[in-house]
Amino acid sequence: MTMKAKYQSVLDLGESLNIQNGDVQEENGILKVWGTANTPYEKNLIWDKIKEIGGENPTDIVADIKVADESVFHRHTVKSGETLGKIAIQYYGNAARYQDIFKANSDILKNPDLIHPDQELIIPNL
Repeated sequence: MTMKAKYQSVLDLGESLNIQNGDVQEENGILKVWGTANTPYEKNLIWDKIKEIGGENPTDIVADIKVADESVFHRHTVKSGETLGKIAIQYYGNAARYQDIFKANSDILKNPDLIHPDQELIIPNL
């Protein structure tokens, strides 16, 4: 199995996240990948997928993932049925962090219980 085949799901994820300036090379059994993720959250998703396949310290892949926008953790588009608590769990693993999301979006949100599909929310760096 080639390293590219082994890490194909990482490459697919990068494509679905629209990683910019991405490239992949395989040399001497080591896969080299690089590109620019939109946010730190997307960079973390790439690294989580790499570790899922190669373990905590993979030796058969080298990745250089930069981030285009470090000012926020992510920008989230609200889907039907979501709450700030559910969104906080997705990004922070803790529903109580909904308050941080609410504060970061106080310009568009007046009540933490009222969010609407298609609103774009800032998910702040914590």
